[in-house]
Amino acid sequence: MDLDLRKLRYFVAVAEHRNFGRAAQALYITQPVLSRQIKAFEQELQCTLLVRTTRSVELTAAGERLHEEARTILAAVSTAVRRVHDVERGVQRLAVAFSPGLRVSEAVRAFTSRHPNVEIDLVPALWWEQDAPLRDGRAQVGYLRRPFDDSGLRTLPIGREPRVACMPAAHPLAGRDELTSADLDGERIIDTPVRRTASLEEKFERIAAGSDIALVPLSVARSYSRPDLVHVPVTDAPGIETCLAVLGGGRERLLRDFLAVAASTLRDA
Repeated sequence: MDLDLRKLRYFVAVAEHRNFGRAAQALYITQPVLSRQIKAFEQELQCTLLVRTTRSVELTAAGERLHEEARTILAAVSTAVRRVHDVERGVQRLAVAFSPGLRVSEAVRAFTSRHPNVEIDLVPALWWEQDAPLRDGRAQVGYLRRPFDDSGLRTLPIGREPRVACMPAAHPLAGRDELTSADLDGERIIDTPVRRTASLEEKFERIAAGSDIALVPLSVARSYSRPDLVHVPVTDAPGIETCLAVLGGGRERLLRDFLAVAASTLRDA
């Protein structure tokens, strides 16, 4: 069975908005047309994707799975189309993914000075799926922070960065110059397996609003610096490895050149 990409995009819009009316507005189509297209999509797939109520739309287990798969599918299609257009226009392009808090700008500047005709795309990598831009084709190289799924990837270690305890400025430990793990015993630590946040913005808002503490990489704490938060080094917390990563088969000349330049620049930084 061929997958209808237009209907897949319609489904993604409904899955993200959880409302047919808002999804139809975002797609610039009418709600009845959208409803018919989703119903036809479910019939083609021979499974129920959505549970509709008078107030909301919820995803079935199959719908949740398709929503996850759809992001990869649509990103890969978009990347393929862009690359075709680049070939038509004679454009050379390199896409670089980067984890939150990591700064690749100096490496990009150094590479661009040697290859001024190469267009660079920067792709933010979500902290819970840092390898996704490499696997779905949005990026050819990633500047990532472990842990991530490195199966099928070639990695080049660049360095390590320390963990710090990020906490409200009014917290009793906020005035300390440094901490140990023992100092954090009994504290409310978020991003443990049972207390996980969906984004860095949510993490720091929760910390600032209460008395929670999070262990984060130093670069992340600096990137989200704000007056109502402080970060204190945790001297016995293991460092976090940073590395460059590419898919196993990625050996194009421009990619090799970027890896060489970035490895030198980022290590120095």
